[in-house]
Amino acid sequence: MKLLFVGTNPENTGAASHFVTLVQAMAEAGHEISVVTYPDGMIWQGLAQSGVRLYKAKFRNVFDLRGHAAVFKAARDLKPDWLIGNFGKEYWPLILAGWVLRVPVALFRHRTPPMKQLSAWLIPRLAQRFLTVSKNARQAYLDRGIPGDLVRVLYNPVNMQLCRFDPQQRSEIRRSLGLDEEAIVLGYAGRIHGRKGVFPLFEAASAAMAVEPRLHCVWVGDGPDAPTLRERATAHPTSARHHFPGWTHDVHPYYSAFSMLAFPSIATETFGRVSIEAQAAGIPVLGSDIGGIPETLETGVTGLLLPPGDVVAWREAILRLCDPSLRKPMGAAAHEYVQQHFSTRVIADEFRRILAED
Repeated sequence: MKLLFVGTNPENTGAASHFVTLVQAMAEAGHEISVVTYPDGMIWQGLAQSGVRLYKAKFRNVFDLRGHAAVFKAARDLKPDWLIGNFGKEYWPLILAGWVLRVPVALFRHRTPPMKQLSAWLIPRLAQRFLTVSKNARQAYLDRGIPGDLVRVLYNPVNMQLCRFDPQQRSEIRRSLGLDEEAIVLGYAGRIHGRKGVFPLFEAASAAMAVEPRLHCVWVGDGPDAPTLRERATAHPTSARHHFPGWTHDVHPYYSAFSMLAFPSIATETFGRVSIEAQAAGIPVLGSDIGGIPETLETGVTGLLLPPGDVVAWREAILRLCDPSLRKPMGAAAHEYVQQHFSTRVIADEFRRILAED
């Protein structure tokens, strides 16, 4: 199958990570892939060594003729079976290109509604495939009146090799943070923002530290509430056990240094890529029971689902996973769970099946 992917957002986002991994998955599965993307942006850099053909393009908005020209050039070269888009500003250009070129269009939506009312009604009907990345997100479109047969689900793929557990990286990162091998590390990876539940997590982790002297918390990321969180940590008696390495372009090595991952959002998440990446590394997950997060783990087997923002419940769950007799079997099950449900091979096969449907 010949596939032309279009993704010109330059930022490092979850949608961009999905784009890169899905392109790699389809290329590894033997499909012929070309990509229209922002020059030297996150997607370009992520695919530079993947063996796919890259075309430079920018879409400032739907009327940016430079982007349209790049899509048409790539389509003339590849003669694709499908045009595939990942970002909202490219939906209408791809629908137009598909109509002119007589090529079907598949569009991914990484956020739940709202789109503008007219777009929300038309786009799932005009694209030949409209895909969300969780059942929870799909339901949001059905609740807006979109017929169920027009909205399919394809989960984020995970590169198992990239996310594998690495004992050397574990030792190096722990050493850089002043942590010994006996430390129990609760990891957070993502945007440091109140809606992500970082403040209830801080309270829960600090309370658990009063019981478990080996417990440390590593906050990987940055965001608008990072200064406030650091201030609270500095003023707290457990300050020496909260570690802030800051933002990193590549979070994958940190998974190996964690004992467990916290995904404590108090606002709805469409999916939760960090959850499946951590589990791929054999790390159990504590996740908020909200939005698409429950679809990323098997509760009681690969992790635990908890009430969003409930400090007491999170404290107790953190302490439960401090017990290696529970934590280690969960970690082993987590790796196998992701291998079976979210690996690039599994998702590539499912995407091919979806595109091949009548």
